[in-house]
Amino acid sequence: MTLKKRIFYLFFLSAFIPFMSIFAISYYTIDSIFANKIDDGIRSNLHQVTSSLENSLTNMNHVTQQLSYSGTVGKKLGEVLTPSSNIIELIEARDELKSELSVVTFTNPNIGLTTYYFQQQGTTQFNNAPIKEHFSPELLPVLSKGYGITYHGPHISMNRFDDQIVLSAMRKVKLPQKDNVYIYVESGFRLTQDFLNYNQYKGALSHLILNGEGNIIYSEVPEVMEVGENFSRLAKGSISDGITRGYHWFKQDSAQKWSVVSVISQSKYQEEKNQWLLQILLVALFFLGFTVFLAWLLWKMVYKPLSLFHSQINEMSQSPQIVSSQTRTQIPEFDRLLREFSKMQHQISDLFVEVQSKEKIRADLEVEKLLYQINPHFLMNTLDTVHWLAVMNGQEEIDKLVQSLNKLLYYNLGKLGQASSMKEELNALRQYLILQQIRYDFEFDVRISVEDSVLEISVPRFILQPLVENSLYHGLSDKGFIQIEVTLTDTLNIMIQDNGAGMTEEAIQRLLNNRVAEHKKVGMGIGLNYVHRMLKAQYGNEAQLVIESELGTGTNILLILPIKREGGSA
Repeated sequence: MTLKKRIFYLFFLSAFIPFMSIFAISYYTIDSIFANKIDDGIRSNLHQVTSSLENSLTNMNHVTQQLSYSGTVGKKLGEVLTPSSNIIELIEARDELKSELSVVTFTNPNIGLTTYYFQQQGTTQFNNAPIKEHFSPELLPVLSKGYGITYHGPHISMNRFDDQIVLSAMRKVKLPQKDNVYIYVESGFRLTQDFLNYNQYKGALSHLILNGEGNIIYSEVPEVMEVGENFSRLAKGSISDGITRGYHWFKQDSAQKWSVVSVISQSKYQEEKNQWLLQILLVALFFLGFTVFLAWLLWKMVYKPLSLFHSQINEMSQSPQIVSSQTRTQIPEFDRLLREFSKMQHQISDLFVEVQSKEKIRADLEVEKLLYQINPHFLMNTLDTVHWLAVMNGQEEIDKLVQSLNKLLYYNLGKLGQASSMKEELNALRQYLILQQIRYDFEFDVRISVEDSVLEISVPRFILQPLVENSLYHGLSDKGFIQIEVTLTDTLNIMIQDNGAGMTEEAIQRLLNNRVAEHKKVGMGIGLNYVHRMLKAQYGNEAQLVIESELGTGTNILLILPIKREGGSA
């Protein structure tokens, strides 16, 4: 896992775990608080509605008592309803009755329509307001009955000019002469509608009114709970509250054996909690974003020094001798590390220069040592050849042999320094070939093709002879040939070809890497390994030595050298 991911994960967990712990505790605590608050609010509202209904019904009970029992109004009603031949007394009795009725209704402002209902005839008299046609109290929803009075649940008023929801009560009037007279009283104008609409939930709370049998006689949510349904079956055994058809409900029973149920949809019930939860989530997202932002800032603070370390390490790996300039990150800890790294870089650079210098001296000494390590067998055999030639031949060939030997030894062992020109290297090669031809007494064709432009180019001393010696060693026959081509492009290109026996790849690698010459019997005893190490010492990786050989066909050697400029640089 990268450092960036670790920083982000650590910051995320350090913010997320405590927040989720606090959120979980807060959620369950506040959920309980909200549930209690909402339940208490709905129950309080339900109690208010129930009390208002009870007060309204109690008030109508008092009014019906005043208008039905044998009091002043009852006597006047009896006089009016008793047949009399005295028309004047009858009119006076009717006027007094209307006056008494007006006093009663005026002193009770919560009372609306009031009338006497004659059930057998289906007519009304002495009403304080016009009545709608087809007045039939028997069809109204019965809330409860008892003690000679019938209470009706919320319904449309029978007042011709009023379509508000009202409550009503009907009580039988006790008259000796009449047995079917009732007093009908409705609650006051808009009174019932007002207390049914009373709630602090902006209309989200609805009400049901149940009669003594638990049947719904009034419903403000008829699409969910219809009038006539038995609420006890809907509640499924619950008594005071529960959830039915996606609605929370709360029930309160009246002492008059009817009940009021407040219902609210689950979405509305959870609305306040959901709003709180949304606020908490928004706060959580804010803090989470802030945490990610802090993690990003920390990453930027760490990333810049790390990128500086990375770039300086790359520069040092590519060029150990180049020391990069010191930079600052404005972070003391990282600046201190960068200073220490800069010191280490200087030390590595100095050590690299020191090691490089020592290695150069060691390589030079080894090459110089090799230059003086002439094969004793070669020298002995050559001198022996001189001896036998002196016996068998004339002085001219001995002179030729001695001159070639002297020139070759002078070139190889002379105090002329390591560098040489291509012209001098070719001359020394020719002397070597003369010695080999005289020594082994066979003719082989050596073809040298050299451009004039390369003769004065500086090359390392003693690099051609080991390459030609390799061709002589690996099966060159009397009719064999060696082709030497030296050309100049951007580099100095030396190609040596022969038609000898060839070599395997294993033999090539052994010759390149074995410091002990395997063909001391042929010449100076210094082979391809010397050339290989000389190129590394002189040119590093800028020179190339490519050997291609096939058994029975011959060997091709390509030597590519960068051209030495003035001052020794390639």
